[in-house]
Amino acid sequence: MTKRLYKARGERKVCGVCGGIAEYFDIDPTIVRLIFLLFCIGYGSGLLAYIIAALVLPEPPADDPYEP
Repeated sequence: MTKRLYKARGERKVCGVCGGIAEYFDIDPTIVRLIFLLFCIGYGSGLLAYIIAALVLPEPPADDPYEP
């Protein structure tokens, strides 16, 4: 089975993008959220990247065995 990047179901704050990235890389979602926050404050591109990812990333399938 190939590993796919989806929005998170359980670790969702706004759209589930940071939680989904954290699940994909198997790290704490708080770390990913802090990185996005730093990109938003420091470079201004974090918000744009989040919006694009929220539109592009699919929801996980209903029969996902890794669903929390």
